[in-house]
Amino acid sequence: MTIELPTPQQLKEVADQLGLNLDDEDVETFRGLMGPNIEAFNQVDDMPDELPLVKYPREPGYRPEPEDNPLNGWYYKTSIKGADDGKLSGRSVALKDNIMLAGVPMMNGSATLEGYVPEVDATLVERILDAGGEIAGKSSCEFFCLSGGSHTNSTGPTHNPYRHGFSAGGSSSGSAALVSSGSVDMAVGGDQGGSIRIPASFCGVYGMKPTYGLVPYTGVMPLEVTVDHVGPMTNNIADNALLLEVIAGPDGYDPRQNYIETQDYTRALNEDVKGIKIGVVTEGFGHANSEDDVDDCVRAAAAHFQSLGARVEEVSIPTHLDAQPVAMPILTYGVLQTMLAGDGFGGGRSDLYVTSLMHFHRGWRARINEFSDNAKLFALSGSYVTRRYGMYHYGKSVNISRRLRAAYDAVLDEYDLLLMPTLPIKATPLPGPDASREEKIGRAMEMFANTVPFDITHHPSMSIPCGLRDGLPIGLMMIAKHFDEPSIYRAAHAFEQSRDWKSM
Repeated sequence: MTIELPTPQQLKEVADQLGLNLDDEDVETFRGLMGPNIEAFNQVDDMPDELPLVKYPREPGYRPEPEDNPLNGWYYKTSIKGADDGKLSGRSVALKDNIMLAGVPMMNGSATLEGYVPEVDATLVERILDAGGEIAGKSSCEFFCLSGGSHTNSTGPTHNPYRHGFSAGGSSSGSAALVSSGSVDMAVGGDQGGSIRIPASFCGVYGMKPTYGLVPYTGVMPLEVTVDHVGPMTNNIADNALLLEVIAGPDGYDPRQNYIETQDYTRALNEDVKGIKIGVVTEGFGHANSEDDVDDCVRAAAAHFQSLGARVEEVSIPTHLDAQPVAMPILTYGVLQTMLAGDGFGGGRSDLYVTSLMHFHRGWRARINEFSDNAKLFALSGSYVTRRYGMYHYGKSVNISRRLRAAYDAVLDEYDLLLMPTLPIKATPLPGPDASREEKIGRAMEMFANTVPFDITHHPSMSIPCGLRDGLPIGLMMIAKHFDEPSIYRAAHAFEQSRDWKSM
Protein backbone atom coordinates (compact mmCIF):
# COMPACT_ATOMS: atom_id res chain seq x y z
CA MET A 1 0.00 0.00 0.00
CA THR A 2 2.12 2.85 -1.35
CA ILE A 3 1.97 6.19 0.47
CA GLU A 4 2.13 9.33 -1.64
CA LEU A 5 3.59 12.63 -0.49
CA PRO A 6 0.67 14.86 0.56
CA THR A 7 -0.37 17.72 -1.64
CA PRO A 8 -0.01 21.19 -0.08
CA GLN A 9 -3.77 21.26 0.47
CA GLN A 10 -3.79 17.84 2.14
CA LEU A 11 -0.99 18.87 4.47
CA LYS A 12 -2.77 22.11 5.30
CA GLU A 13 -5.91 20.12 6.20
CA VAL A 14 -3.90 17.86 8.51
CA ALA A 15 -2.36 20.89 10.19
CA ASP A 16 -5.79 22.42 10.69
CA GLN A 17 -7.03 19.23 12.35
CA LEU A 18 -4.07 19.39 14.74
CA GLY A 19 -4.66 23.08 15.48
CA LEU A 20 -1.29 23.87 13.91
CA ASN A 21 -0.97 27.23 12.14
CA LEU A 22 1.07 26.91 8.94
CA ASP A 23 1.47 29.50 6.19
CA ASP A 24 2.20 28.47 2.60
CA GLU A 25 5.97 28.62 3.14
CA ASP A 26 5.68 26.40 6.23
CA VAL A 27 3.62 23.90 4.28
CA GLU A 28 6.21 23.64 1.52
CA THR A 29 9.07 23.28 4.00
CA PHE A 30 7.42 20.52 6.01
CA ARG A 31 6.26 18.81 2.82
CA GLY A 32 9.82 18.58 1.64
CA LEU A 33 11.06 17.33 5.01
CA MET A 34 8.44 14.57 5.02
CA GLY A 35 9.92 12.95 1.93
CA PRO A 36 12.48 10.66 3.64
CA ASN A 37 9.94 9.58 6.27
CA ILE A 38 7.39 8.64 3.62
CA GLU A 39 10.07 6.75 1.71
CA ALA A 40 10.81 4.64 4.80
CA PHE A 41 7.14 3.70 5.03
CA ASN A 42 7.17 2.62 1.39
CA GLN A 43 10.32 0.56 1.89
CA VAL A 44 8.56 -1.32 4.67
CA ASP A 45 5.59 -1.87 2.37
CA ASP A 46 7.88 -3.55 -0.15
CA MET A 47 9.30 -5.98 2.41
CA PRO A 48 7.67 -9.40 3.03
CA ASP A 49 5.56 -9.62 6.19
CA GLU A 50 6.51 -11.97 9.04
CA LEU A 51 3.54 -14.21 9.86
CA PRO A 52 3.37 -17.80 11.16
CA LEU A 53 2.78 -20.55 8.61
CA VAL A 54 -0.51 -22.41 8.42
CA LYS A 55 0.10 -26.08 9.26
CA TYR A 56 -3.10 -27.93 8.35
CA PRO A 57 -4.98 -27.97 5.00
CA ARG A 58 -8.57 -26.84 4.86
CA GLU A 59 -11.49 -25.73 2.71
CA PRO A 60 -13.19 -22.38 3.36
CA GLY A 61 -16.45 -23.98 4.50
CA TYR A 62 -19.90 -22.49 3.98
CA ARG A 63 -22.60 -20.35 5.54
CA PRO A 64 -25.36 -22.80 6.55
CA GLU A 65 -28.94 -22.30 5.46
CA PRO A 66 -31.47 -21.30 8.15
CA GLU A 67 -32.97 -24.78 8.33
CA ASP A 68 -29.52 -26.12 9.24
CA ASN A 69 -28.86 -23.25 11.64
CA PRO A 70 -32.07 -22.88 13.69
CA LEU A 71 -30.42 -20.98 16.56
CA ASN A 72 -28.30 -18.85 14.17
CA GLY A 73 -25.36 -20.04 16.24
CA TRP A 74 -23.14 -20.67 13.24
CA TYR A 75 -21.52 -18.01 11.10
CA TYR A 76 -19.53 -20.49 9.00
CA LYS A 77 -19.30 -24.27 9.13
CA THR A 78 -16.08 -26.10 8.34
CA SER A 79 -14.39 -29.42 8.98
CA ILE A 80 -10.70 -28.82 9.58
CA LYS A 81 -8.86 -31.86 10.91
CA GLY A 82 -5.69 -31.63 12.93
CA ALA A 83 -3.18 -34.23 14.06
CA ASP A 84 -4.10 -37.91 13.89
CA ASP A 85 -4.20 -38.22 17.66
CA GLY A 86 -3.89 -36.15 20.81
CA LYS A 87 -5.84 -34.96 23.84
CA LEU A 88 -8.69 -33.62 21.68
CA SER A 89 -8.88 -36.54 19.26
CA GLY A 90 -12.47 -37.03 18.15
CA ARG A 91 -13.64 -33.70 19.63
CA SER A 92 -15.33 -30.98 17.58
CA VAL A 93 -14.66 -27.34 18.49
CA ALA A 94 -16.40 -24.11 17.44
CA LEU A 95 -14.52 -20.81 17.44
CA LYS A 96 -16.04 -17.46 18.29
CA ASP A 97 -15.97 -15.39 15.12
CA ASN A 98 -13.39 -12.91 16.36
CA ILE A 99 -10.81 -15.74 16.27
CA MET A 100 -8.76 -16.03 13.08
CA LEU A 101 -8.99 -19.28 11.15
CA ALA A 102 -6.89 -19.10 7.99
CA GLY A 103 -8.87 -19.33 4.76
CA VAL A 104 -12.26 -19.09 6.50
CA PRO A 105 -14.31 -15.85 6.52
CA MET A 106 -14.49 -13.80 9.71
CA MET A 107 -16.84 -10.89 10.42
CA ASN A 108 -16.81 -10.44 14.21
CA GLY A 109 -20.55 -9.90 14.11
CA SER A 110 -20.27 -6.84 11.87
CA ALA A 111 -21.44 -6.29 8.29
CA THR A 112 -18.53 -3.90 7.83
CA LEU A 113 -16.09 -6.84 8.18
CA GLU A 114 -18.06 -9.29 6.05
CA GLY A 115 -15.87 -10.58 3.24
CA TYR A 116 -12.63 -10.54 5.22
CA VAL A 117 -10.65 -13.80 5.18
CA PRO A 118 -7.59 -14.08 7.46
CA GLU A 119 -4.41 -15.76 6.30
CA VAL A 120 -3.22 -16.95 9.72
CA ASP A 121 -4.48 -19.24 12.46
CA ALA A 122 -4.76 -17.92 15.98
CA THR A 123 -2.31 -19.62 18.34
CA LEU A 124 -5.14 -21.40 20.12
CA VAL A 125 -6.40 -22.76 16.78
CA GLU A 126 -3.04 -24.33 16.02
CA ARG A 127 -2.93 -25.82 19.52
CA ILE A 128 -6.40 -27.37 19.13
CA LEU A 129 -5.41 -28.90 15.80
CA ASP A 130 -2.06 -30.09 17.14
CA ALA A 131 -4.01 -31.87 19.89
CA GLY A 132 -6.10 -33.77 17.32
CA GLY A 133 -9.23 -31.64 17.55
CA GLU A 134 -11.50 -30.77 14.63
CA ILE A 135 -12.50 -27.15 13.99
CA ALA A 136 -16.18 -27.45 13.12
CA GLY A 137 -16.68 -23.79 12.28
CA LYS A 138 -17.03 -20.20 13.39
CA SER A 139 -19.79 -19.38 15.88
CA SER A 140 -21.84 -16.21 15.68
CA CYS A 141 -20.88 -13.39 18.02
CA GLU A 142 -22.18 -9.94 18.76
CA PHE A 143 -21.33 -6.82 16.74
CA PHE A 144 -17.64 -6.21 17.55
CA CYS A 145 -18.29 -8.23 20.75
CA LEU A 146 -20.05 -5.24 22.32
CA SER A 147 -23.21 -6.79 23.76
CA GLY A 148 -24.25 -9.02 26.63
CA GLY A 149 -27.44 -9.82 24.71
CA SER A 150 -27.54 -11.94 21.57
CA HIS A 151 -29.46 -9.57 19.28
CA THR A 152 -26.75 -7.36 17.69
CA ASN A 153 -25.07 -9.61 15.09
CA SER A 154 -25.51 -8.28 11.55
CA THR A 155 -26.76 -11.71 10.42
CA GLY A 156 -29.58 -11.67 12.99
CA PRO A 157 -30.07 -12.76 16.61
CA THR A 158 -28.85 -15.99 18.18
CA HIS A 159 -31.60 -17.87 20.00
CA ASN A 160 -31.44 -19.55 23.39
CA PRO A 161 -31.51 -23.37 23.09
CA TYR A 162 -33.87 -23.54 26.07
CA ARG A 163 -36.41 -21.10 24.65
CA HIS A 164 -36.54 -19.82 21.09
CA GLY A 165 -37.00 -16.05 20.97
CA PHE A 166 -34.95 -15.56 24.13
CA SER A 167 -31.38 -14.32 24.43
CA ALA A 168 -28.47 -16.74 24.34
CA GLY A 169 -26.30 -14.07 25.99
CA GLY A 170 -23.32 -12.34 24.46
CA SER A 171 -20.96 -11.70 23.12
CA SER A 172 -19.92 -15.36 22.68
CA SER A 173 -23.54 -16.11 21.86
CA GLY A 174 -23.08 -18.75 19.17
CA SER A 175 -20.41 -20.60 21.13
CA ALA A 176 -22.76 -21.11 24.09
CA ALA A 177 -25.78 -21.96 21.93
CA LEU A 178 -23.89 -24.55 19.87
CA VAL A 179 -22.40 -26.25 22.92
CA SER A 180 -25.69 -26.25 24.82
CA SER A 181 -27.62 -27.69 21.87
CA GLY A 182 -25.05 -30.45 21.33
CA SER A 183 -23.98 -29.17 17.92
CA VAL A 184 -20.31 -29.28 19.00
CA ASP A 185 -18.39 -30.85 21.86
CA MET A 186 -16.55 -27.69 22.83
CA ALA A 187 -16.21 -24.03 21.91
CA VAL A 188 -13.89 -21.12 22.53
CA GLY A 189 -15.29 -17.77 23.60
CA GLY A 190 -13.86 -14.35 24.36
CA ASP A 191 -14.47 -12.23 27.44
CA GLN A 192 -13.86 -8.51 28.06
CA GLY A 193 -16.81 -7.83 30.34
CA GLY A 194 -18.42 -11.22 30.78
CA SER A 195 -18.75 -12.46 27.21
CA ILE A 196 -17.92 -16.08 28.06
CA ARG A 197 -19.76 -16.24 31.36
CA ILE A 198 -22.93 -14.36 30.34
CA PRO A 199 -23.92 -16.75 27.52
CA ALA A 200 -22.74 -19.71 29.60
CA SER A 201 -25.20 -18.69 32.32
CA PHE A 202 -28.09 -18.04 29.92
CA CYS A 203 -27.52 -21.31 28.02
CA GLY A 204 -26.63 -23.64 30.90
CA VAL A 205 -23.02 -24.47 29.98
CA TYR A 206 -19.66 -24.21 31.71
CA GLY A 207 -17.74 -21.07 30.71
CA MET A 208 -14.25 -20.32 32.04
CA LYS A 209 -12.65 -16.89 31.82
CA PRO A 210 -9.08 -17.83 32.70
CA THR A 211 -6.54 -15.65 34.43
CA TYR A 212 -5.51 -12.75 32.19
CA GLY A 213 -2.85 -13.86 29.73
CA LEU A 214 -3.10 -17.58 30.50
CA VAL A 215 -4.44 -18.33 27.01
CA PRO A 216 -2.64 -16.39 24.26
CA TYR A 217 -4.81 -13.82 22.53
CA THR A 218 -2.63 -13.92 19.40
CA GLY A 219 -4.76 -14.03 16.27
CA VAL A 220 -7.92 -12.88 18.06
CA MET A 221 -9.37 -9.47 17.18
CA PRO A 222 -8.83 -7.38 20.31
CA LEU A 223 -11.16 -4.95 21.99
CA GLU A 224 -8.98 -3.53 24.78
CA VAL A 225 -5.59 -5.02 25.56
CA THR A 226 -5.96 -4.75 29.36
CA VAL A 227 -9.14 -6.85 29.48
CA ASP A 228 -8.90 -9.25 26.51
CA HIS A 229 -9.46 -12.90 27.54
CA VAL A 230 -10.26 -16.14 25.69
CA GLY A 231 -11.34 -19.42 27.24
CA PRO A 232 -13.26 -22.70 26.94
CA MET A 233 -17.03 -23.29 26.91
CA THR A 234 -18.28 -26.86 27.33
CA ASN A 235 -21.12 -29.06 28.55
CA ASN A 236 -19.10 -30.59 31.36
CA ILE A 237 -16.19 -29.74 33.63
CA ALA A 238 -13.85 -32.47 32.36
CA ASP A 239 -14.01 -31.14 28.79
CA ASN A 240 -13.51 -27.59 30.02
CA ALA A 241 -10.38 -28.46 31.97
CA LEU A 242 -9.08 -30.52 29.04
CA LEU A 243 -9.54 -27.74 26.51
CA LEU A 244 -7.87 -25.21 28.80
CA GLU A 245 -4.98 -27.62 29.25
CA VAL A 246 -4.51 -27.65 25.46
CA ILE A 247 -4.75 -23.92 24.73
CA ALA A 248 -3.02 -22.39 27.79
CA GLY A 249 0.58 -21.20 27.94
CA PRO A 250 2.92 -18.57 26.44
CA ASP A 251 3.33 -18.35 22.68
CA GLY A 252 6.10 -15.77 22.32
CA TYR A 253 3.85 -13.19 20.68
CA ASP A 254 1.18 -12.02 23.13
CA PRO A 255 2.34 -9.12 25.34
CA ARG A 256 -0.49 -9.94 27.77
CA GLN A 257 1.49 -12.99 28.85
CA ASN A 258 3.83 -12.17 31.74
CA TYR A 259 4.88 -14.74 34.34
CA ILE A 260 2.32 -17.27 33.13
CA GLU A 261 1.70 -20.34 35.29
CA THR A 262 0.17 -23.38 33.56
CA GLN A 263 -0.97 -26.58 35.25
CA ASP A 264 -2.48 -29.98 34.47
CA TYR A 265 -6.04 -28.81 34.98
CA THR A 266 -7.61 -32.24 34.57
CA ARG A 267 -5.76 -33.45 37.69
CA ALA A 268 -8.00 -31.24 39.81
CA LEU A 269 -10.99 -33.39 38.85
CA ASN A 270 -9.80 -36.18 41.13
CA GLU A 271 -10.20 -34.15 44.35
CA ASP A 272 -13.27 -33.56 46.50
CA VAL A 273 -14.18 -30.28 48.19
CA LYS A 274 -13.85 -31.32 51.81
CA GLY A 275 -12.20 -28.49 53.71
CA ILE A 276 -12.20 -26.04 50.83
CA LYS A 277 -13.20 -22.53 51.97
CA ILE A 278 -15.80 -20.67 49.91
CA GLY A 279 -16.77 -17.04 50.52
CA VAL A 280 -20.28 -16.12 49.36
CA VAL A 281 -19.99 -12.46 48.37
CA THR A 282 -22.84 -10.41 49.81
CA GLU A 283 -22.54 -7.68 47.17
CA GLY A 284 -23.01 -10.21 44.35
CA PHE A 285 -26.69 -10.51 45.32
CA GLY A 286 -29.53 -8.04 45.50
CA HIS A 287 -28.69 -5.77 42.57
CA ALA A 288 -31.39 -3.40 41.40
CA ASN A 289 -32.38 -5.83 38.62
CA SER A 290 -31.68 -9.07 40.53
CA GLU A 291 -34.39 -11.70 40.22
CA ASP A 292 -35.30 -13.38 43.48
CA ASP A 293 -35.26 -16.86 42.00
CA VAL A 294 -31.72 -16.33 40.70
CA ASP A 295 -30.41 -15.22 44.09
CA ASP A 296 -32.29 -18.03 45.87
CA CYS A 297 -31.03 -20.67 43.45
CA VAL A 298 -27.40 -19.61 43.88
CA ARG A 299 -27.72 -19.52 47.67
CA ALA A 300 -29.16 -23.04 47.56
CA ALA A 301 -26.17 -24.11 45.47
CA ALA A 302 -23.83 -22.57 48.06
CA ALA A 303 -25.58 -24.61 50.75
CA HIS A 304 -25.11 -27.72 48.61
CA PHE A 305 -21.36 -27.09 48.58
CA GLN A 306 -21.51 -27.06 52.37
CA SER A 307 -23.26 -30.44 52.34
CA LEU A 308 -20.36 -31.76 50.25
CA GLY A 309 -17.90 -30.81 52.96
CA ALA A 310 -16.85 -27.31 51.94
CA ARG A 311 -16.68 -24.53 54.50
CA VAL A 312 -19.10 -21.88 53.22
CA GLU A 313 -19.34 -18.41 54.79
CA GLU A 314 -20.79 -15.03 53.86
CA VAL A 315 -18.18 -12.36 53.10
CA SER A 316 -18.49 -8.67 52.25
CA ILE A 317 -16.41 -6.92 49.55
CA PRO A 318 -17.96 -3.42 49.25
CA THR A 319 -15.66 -2.38 46.39
CA HIS A 320 -17.32 -5.06 44.23
CA LEU A 321 -20.04 -2.50 43.56
CA ASP A 322 -17.48 0.01 42.22
CA ALA A 323 -16.18 -2.24 39.46
CA GLN A 324 -18.81 -1.67 36.78
CA PRO A 325 -18.35 2.14 36.62
CA VAL A 326 -14.56 1.71 36.82
CA ALA A 327 -14.65 -0.67 33.84
CA MET A 328 -16.65 1.67 31.60
CA PRO A 329 -13.83 4.15 30.72
CA ILE A 330 -11.47 1.24 30.05
CA LEU A 331 -13.89 -0.48 27.69
CA THR A 332 -15.02 2.76 26.03
CA TYR A 333 -11.47 3.88 25.33
CA GLY A 334 -10.61 0.39 24.10
CA VAL A 335 -13.44 0.40 21.60
CA LEU A 336 -12.44 3.82 20.28
CA GLN A 337 -8.65 3.50 20.21
CA THR A 338 -8.17 -0.22 19.52
CA MET A 339 -11.26 -1.37 17.66
CA LEU A 340 -11.94 1.82 15.68
CA ALA A 341 -9.13 4.40 15.46
CA GLY A 342 -6.54 1.61 15.74
CA ASP A 343 -8.03 -0.34 12.81
CA GLY A 344 -8.89 -3.33 14.97
CA PHE A 345 -5.50 -3.73 16.62
CA GLY A 346 -4.27 -0.45 18.04
CA GLY A 347 -0.55 -0.21 18.70
CA GLY A 348 2.11 0.44 21.29
CA ARG A 349 2.82 -3.21 22.08
CA SER A 350 4.97 -6.01 20.72
CA ASP A 351 2.32 -8.24 19.23
CA LEU A 352 1.52 -10.21 16.09
CA TYR A 353 -0.27 -7.65 13.91
CA VAL A 354 -2.44 -9.14 11.18
CA THR A 355 -2.15 -6.24 8.78
CA SER A 356 -4.65 -7.66 6.28
CA LEU A 357 -7.34 -7.26 8.94
CA MET A 358 -6.16 -3.75 9.81
CA HIS A 359 -6.33 -2.74 6.14
CA PHE A 360 -9.76 -4.31 5.56
CA HIS A 361 -11.25 -2.97 8.79
CA ARG A 362 -10.45 0.65 7.84
CA GLY A 363 -13.57 0.51 5.72
CA TRP A 364 -15.76 1.01 8.80
CA ARG A 365 -15.25 4.76 8.44
CA ALA A 366 -17.45 4.86 5.37
CA ARG A 367 -20.04 2.49 6.88
CA ILE A 368 -20.48 3.57 10.49
CA ASN A 369 -24.21 4.02 9.92
CA GLU A 370 -24.40 0.21 9.66
CA PHE A 371 -23.10 -0.22 13.23
CA SER A 372 -25.32 -1.67 15.91
CA ASP A 373 -26.81 0.92 18.24
CA ASN A 374 -24.53 -0.30 21.01
CA ALA A 375 -21.43 0.14 18.83
CA LYS A 376 -22.61 3.63 17.85
CA LEU A 377 -23.05 4.51 21.53
CA PHE A 378 -19.50 3.39 22.39
CA ALA A 379 -18.10 5.29 19.39
CA LEU A 380 -19.96 8.48 20.27
CA SER A 381 -19.14 8.30 23.99
CA GLY A 382 -15.48 7.51 23.41
CA SER A 383 -15.01 10.22 20.80
CA TYR A 384 -16.70 12.87 22.93
CA VAL A 385 -14.82 12.10 26.13
CA THR A 386 -11.36 11.70 24.60
CA ARG A 387 -11.63 14.83 22.45
CA ARG A 388 -12.69 16.99 25.38
CA TYR A 389 -10.94 15.32 28.32
CA GLY A 390 -8.27 13.05 26.86
CA MET A 391 -7.31 9.79 28.57
CA TYR A 392 -7.58 11.02 32.17
CA HIS A 393 -10.52 8.79 33.10
CA TYR A 394 -9.00 5.75 31.37
CA GLY A 395 -5.77 6.15 33.31
CA LYS A 396 -7.57 6.67 36.61
CA SER A 397 -9.76 3.61 36.00
CA VAL A 398 -6.70 1.43 35.38
CA ASN A 399 -5.16 2.76 38.61
CA ILE A 400 -8.34 2.13 40.62
CA SER A 401 -8.57 -1.41 39.23
CA ARG A 402 -5.46 -2.26 41.25
CA ARG A 403 -7.30 -1.29 44.42
CA LEU A 404 -10.23 -3.48 43.41
CA ARG A 405 -7.86 -6.34 42.70
CA ALA A 406 -6.28 -5.94 46.13
CA ALA A 407 -9.71 -6.07 47.80
CA TYR A 408 -10.52 -9.43 46.20
CA ASP A 409 -6.98 -10.69 46.90
CA ALA A 410 -7.34 -9.83 50.60
CA VAL A 411 -10.43 -12.04 50.87
CA LEU A 412 -8.86 -14.76 48.72
CA ASP A 413 -5.98 -14.87 51.21
CA GLU A 414 -8.54 -16.32 53.64
CA TYR A 415 -10.78 -18.24 51.22
CA ASP A 416 -10.01 -20.60 48.35
CA LEU A 417 -12.93 -19.42 46.25
CA LEU A 418 -15.52 -16.67 46.03
CA LEU A 419 -19.09 -17.44 44.95
CA MET A 420 -21.94 -15.30 43.62
CA PRO A 421 -24.56 -15.37 40.84
CA THR A 422 -22.95 -15.12 37.41
CA LEU A 423 -25.75 -12.75 36.41
CA PRO A 424 -28.55 -11.08 38.33
CA ILE A 425 -31.10 -12.30 35.76
CA LYS A 426 -32.15 -15.26 33.64
CA ALA A 427 -32.33 -15.09 29.84
CA THR A 428 -34.59 -12.32 28.58
CA PRO A 429 -36.74 -12.06 25.43
CA LEU A 430 -34.92 -10.89 22.33
CA PRO A 431 -35.87 -7.35 21.30
CA GLY A 432 -38.33 -7.37 18.43
CA PRO A 433 -37.72 -5.71 15.06
CA ASP A 434 -39.63 -2.61 16.18
CA ALA A 435 -37.91 -2.35 19.57
CA SER A 436 -36.76 1.10 20.59
CA ARG A 437 -33.09 2.02 20.70
CA GLU A 438 -33.40 2.25 24.47
CA GLU A 439 -34.67 -1.33 24.70
CA LYS A 440 -32.00 -2.75 22.39
CA ILE A 441 -29.17 -1.05 24.27
CA GLY A 442 -30.74 -1.91 27.62
CA ARG A 443 -30.89 -5.59 26.67
CA ALA A 444 -27.23 -5.41 25.67
CA MET A 445 -25.96 -3.86 28.91
CA GLU A 446 -28.18 -5.02 31.79
CA MET A 447 -26.25 -8.00 33.15
CA PHE A 448 -22.59 -7.07 33.72
CA ALA A 449 -22.53 -6.22 37.45
CA ASN A 450 -20.88 -9.46 38.62
CA THR A 451 -18.87 -10.43 35.55
CA VAL A 452 -17.01 -7.26 34.55
CA PRO A 453 -15.03 -6.87 37.82
CA PHE A 454 -12.88 -9.90 37.08
CA ASP A 455 -11.95 -8.72 33.60
CA ILE A 456 -10.34 -5.62 35.06
CA THR A 457 -8.82 -7.44 38.09
CA HIS A 458 -7.77 -10.43 35.93
CA HIS A 459 -8.91 -13.15 38.36
CA PRO A 460 -10.06 -16.47 36.87
CA SER A 461 -13.81 -16.90 37.10
CA MET A 462 -16.20 -19.49 35.79
CA SER A 463 -19.96 -19.75 35.26
CA ILE A 464 -21.36 -23.10 36.43
CA PRO A 465 -24.99 -24.08 35.79
CA CYS A 466 -26.76 -24.58 39.12
CA GLY A 467 -30.47 -24.82 38.40
CA LEU A 468 -33.48 -24.16 36.19
CA ARG A 469 -36.24 -21.71 37.00
CA ASP A 470 -39.19 -21.24 34.66
CA GLY A 471 -37.35 -23.55 32.27
CA LEU A 472 -34.33 -21.24 31.97
CA PRO A 473 -30.80 -21.91 33.29
CA ILE A 474 -29.16 -20.06 36.17
CA GLY A 475 -25.41 -19.86 36.63
CA LEU A 476 -23.29 -19.43 39.72
CA MET A 477 -19.84 -17.91 39.38
CA MET A 478 -16.71 -19.02 41.19
CA ILE A 479 -13.60 -16.84 41.43
CA ALA A 480 -10.10 -17.90 42.48
CA LYS A 481 -6.63 -16.47 42.99
CA HIS A 482 -4.68 -15.67 39.85
CA PHE A 483 -3.64 -18.87 38.05
CA ASP A 484 -5.62 -21.02 40.49
CA GLU A 485 -8.05 -22.40 37.91
CA PRO A 486 -7.56 -25.87 39.49
CA SER A 487 -9.44 -24.83 42.62
CA ILE A 488 -12.40 -23.75 40.49
CA TYR A 489 -12.33 -27.02 38.55
CA ARG A 490 -12.04 -29.03 41.76
CA ALA A 491 -15.13 -27.44 43.29
CA ALA A 492 -17.13 -27.29 40.06
CA HIS A 493 -16.46 -30.95 39.27
CA ALA A 494 -17.54 -32.07 42.75
CA PHE A 495 -20.73 -30.01 42.39
CA GLU A 496 -21.39 -31.38 38.90
CA GLN A 497 -20.89 -35.00 39.93
CA SER A 498 -22.99 -34.76 43.09
CA ARG A 499 -26.30 -33.86 41.46
CA ASP A 500 -27.98 -33.07 38.13
CA TRP A 501 -28.04 -29.26 38.05
CA LYS A 502 -31.29 -29.28 36.06
CA SER A 503 -33.07 -30.81 39.03
CA MET A 504 -31.82 -28.24 41.54
